[in-house]
Amino acid sequence: MAPSAMNRWTKSLSDAQPVPYWLEDPGKPHPEPALTGAETCDLLVVGGGYSGLWTALIAKERDPGRDVVLLEGREVGWAASGRNGGFCAASLTHGLANGLSRWPDEIHKLEELGARNLDEIEAAVARHDLDCDFERTGEIDVATETYQAWELRDWYDEISRRGLADGIEFLDADAVREQVASPTFEAGLHDRRGVAMVHPAKLAWGLKRACQRLGVRVHEHTPALDLKAYGAGMAVRTPYGQVRARQVALGTNIFPSLVKRVRAYTVPVYDYALMTEPLTADQLASIGWKNRQGLGDSANQFHYFRLSADNRVLWGGYDAIYPYGGRVRAEYDDRPETYAKLAGHFFTCFPQLEGVRFTHAWGGAIDTCSRFSAFFGTAHQGRVAYAAGYTGLGVGATRFGAEVMLDLLAGERTERTELEMVRKKPLPFPPEPFAWTGIALTKWSLARADSHGGRRNLWLKAMDRLGLGFDS
Repeated sequence: MAPSAMNRWTKSLSDAQPVPYWLEDPGKPHPEPALTGAETCDLLVVGGGYSGLWTALIAKERDPGRDVVLLEGREVGWAASGRNGGFCAASLTHGLANGLSRWPDEIHKLEELGARNLDEIEAAVARHDLDCDFERTGEIDVATETYQAWELRDWYDEISRRGLADGIEFLDADAVREQVASPTFEAGLHDRRGVAMVHPAKLAWGLKRACQRLGVRVHEHTPALDLKAYGAGMAVRTPYGQVRARQVALGTNIFPSLVKRVRAYTVPVYDYALMTEPLTADQLASIGWKNRQGLGDSANQFHYFRLSADNRVLWGGYDAIYPYGGRVRAEYDDRPETYAKLAGHFFTCFPQLEGVRFTHAWGGAIDTCSRFSAFFGTAHQGRVAYAAGYTGLGVGATRFGAEVMLDLLAGERTERTELEMVRKKPLPFPPEPFAWTGIALTKWSLARADSHGGRRNLWLKAMDRLGLGFDS
């Protein structure tokens, strides 16, 4: 990267605030008071992101008489649920390719359940009047290299043969550039119905309000410190009190699970994003994008990008940073060297937007597991359920995970709990220094594959055979 180009691109970042754009919305609600003293309830939900919020909401919808308490260590939506790109996908398996490789015998059922889950999210947005800029615009996976275009064409042919291409269309270079005008686009797969765009923080805040309207008691700035059996139920200690509950649902995702044996199954991966100033009408016309789909490219180190309600471009991805030891720390949320890379990639994709400035730049931790998609389980004789490992595609899939946790707590056999995906767990990550070494080697190998026509080296082939990987 030439120094002059670097200077030109980084100049666009000079006014960028190192905070998530979504969380600066003027409609942000005030936090609820912290828990003080002792409370009892039927169901305690730990975690105020999508996972916990959907669990609390659906629990009350299933049984309005159930007494539900939700604890959040900071503020509802402040972590991954308020920092993501707002891609609400139907896929429960981190994309069709990952699901097909891991659960080929169940993939049609998984796709059906995922489509139904997205429909139910759309229905909940209407039913609870969730003001979250919900737009079911679909998504285009774009190829930016010739080999990627061939791979997309082959993949489209394969899923068509398997009866999995409903609502998906292959776009050649002219067709994809008709949708969004970038000189880098060589082809695309357009999923017309399987993805919606949302304002992620507004979705979390709307779910909080919906929970409260149904009678859920929400306490923010209330971290759950430990979990113990208490008679026929469970007790969770907090800084200023305690909650005794018949059952507990854990939606803590990347934060250390109160069930300690679960911790080895996830590692934090830090993902970063930029947000531009609002585009003018002429700037928007220069790139087309009239149908407002989400986009993602086909590289191993991929980008995701979309339009906000006020026509800003969110541009994120590429770097997936694993901190040694798997620590989650606030200082990792800001990474100027990644912002500089992302700015350069943005203007390479959209040279017609040169001169546009970025107003926000931020990062956050994603709970990654070795199979890229959520896993589930119970503890304490079925009185505690957990779901984690969504690996960046949790905006939609967390609602499905909430249904699974509630099914498990009810001891019910359902079409969800019978899935192999639900019954079996991924392989855990090894301890340090092996985790860091393996992840670093995998990242290096993925970058090498991107620069060598997609060819995977022996390390990646071995990881493929073992069903292991590293992704954001």
